[in-house]
Amino acid sequence: MSETKLGSILLSSTDPARLRAWYTGAFAPASDTDVGHYGVLSFGGFHLFIDSRDDIGDKNPEPGRVILNFEVDDARAAVERLNTLGVTWLAELEDRDGSFFATAVDPDGNYVQLIQISEEHRAQM
Repeated sequence: MSETKLGSILLSSTDPARLRAWYTGAFAPASDTDVGHYGVLSFGGFHLFIDSRDDIGDKNPEPGRVILNFEVDDARAAVERLNTLGVTWLAELEDRDGSFFATAVDPDGNYVQLIQISEEHRAQM
């Protein structure tokens, strides 16, 4: 059996334009394109599809079920960039033995984690 690769995730929203603008401003995707009615943001070979749906509410009622993890080279700079967008923090930036973690809340209430993994921790993975 060949290797299976997770290549994308779909975020549905009642306001996909707002959500797309937030992710674009927060994380500067490598590409920002439209494929049919989907907005597609690409991050390191992983694609974030953003679409509208009429069977969801404005806010995610259980945001802890799926957390988007964005690996960044400089967690402090990423936090500053998000602060300029007026982000709400679920968990402020924390140093965990040389790796940095912070959890933001996107406009739809989804949890978005920033991660800067230390070389030591990366070697253990």
